[in-house]
Amino acid sequence: MNRKVMRKRRKRRRRILFILVPLLVVILASVGYGSYITYKLANATSNANEELGRGGKSEKRQQAVDPSKDHFSVLLAGVDDSSKRGFSANGDYKGVRSDALILATFNRKDKSVKMVSMPRDSKVEIPGRRSPDRIGHAHSFGGMDLTVETVENLFDVPVDYYVKLNFDAFLEIIDALGGVEINVEKEITEQNSKDEPGAIHLKPGVQELGPEEALAYARTRKLDSDIYRGDRQKQLVEAIIKKSATMESIPKYGKVIDTVGDNMATNFTFGNILALFKYSKSINDIENLKLEGYDDTSTGAYYYELDEASVEEVSEKLKSHLELPGYEYEPSKETSTSEETESEQTN
Repeated sequence: MNRKVMRKRRKRRRRILFILVPLLVVILASVGYGSYITYKLANATSNANEELGRGGKSEKRQQAVDPSKDHFSVLLAGVDDSSKRGFSANGDYKGVRSDALILATFNRKDKSVKMVSMPRDSKVEIPGRRSPDRIGHAHSFGGMDLTVETVENLFDVPVDYYVKLNFDAFLEIIDALGGVEINVEKEITEQNSKDEPGAIHLKPGVQELGPEEALAYARTRKLDSDIYRGDRQKQLVEAIIKKSATMESIPKYGKVIDTVGDNMATNFTFGNILALFKYSKSINDIENLKLEGYDDTSTGAYYYELDEASVEEVSEKLKSHLELPGYEYEPSKETSTSEETESEQTN
C-alpha cells in the first residue's frame, strides 16, 4: 500500500472520529467508562426528547422516516436563550429568536450530507403572518413548530428532525473542553454573555478562545454581515469537533453530555442517534450549499433579501438528495470512486 493511500485512510479515520461527540463514546461501551458514558447519553437524550406539535412526521411525508434506513433531514437551531426560561422546543419562546439555522439532509446510499445555512435576517414568508419577516423571528412567534414549518415552506422539503441548542450549551461545552483554537482574521470588540458592551476584545491571529471569547466570535456581525457571521460559526463548530476528538478531551465527555442534555431539545430518540453512526463516513462527503442574496434597507429596516433563483436551486438540490417523489439523486463520481477504493482496501 503506497503512502498516498495510507495518508488518505488515516485522514478518513480522523474525520470519522469528528462526526458527533456523543457517538464517539458509544463505541467505548465495551469498557466500564464507555458504558457509564453511554448511560449518560441515553439519559440526556431521554430528558431532551420532545415531539413537535405535528407529531412524528412532516406533513410533506407520506410516512415517518427512520434514520437507520431512510434519507432524512435535520434542522439545527441555535437560540439566544438560557435554561433558566425552562428550555424546550416550544416552551416560553416569545421574544426568543433563532440566532443560527442550518438545514442538513442525509442520503443513506452514499452516506453524504448537504447543508445550507440561513442568515437570521433572511426575509421569508412565515406561515400565519400577514407579511414577510426575518426567519429568525419565526421562533419568537411559534417556537420550533413554526420555525420548522417556515423552513419547510421556504425550500418545499420535509424537515424530519430538529435539534435546538441555546447559548448555555455553547458556553459550557467550550468550558468543558478547556477552550478551542481559532484563527481570528479581524480585530473584534464585542459584548459578553451578560450584554456588557466592549467586554471582549480579540486581536487577529491563531489563539485559544475561552467560552466568552468564543461566544463573542460566534455572535459578532459588526465587522461584515450575517454571511460571514455564519462562516465564523461553522469555523467554531469545526474547532469544537476537532478538540472533542482529542484523547485529553475523553474524560470531559460526561460533563459535555450533561450540559447538552440540560440545554437541548430534539425529536431524536436515543435509538435514532445510535442509527446515525452509520453516517460516520459521510464527513468526507459534506457539501455546503450557499443562499445568495443582498442587503436590503429600503423599508427602513434591515433584511437579507434572498435571491429567488438561489432558493430554487438549493431547494432542487435538497429534494434530489432526499430523493423525494419525482427526484433522483446521482452520487458524484468522486464519491463513488472513493467508496469503491475503500471497499477494495477493506477486502
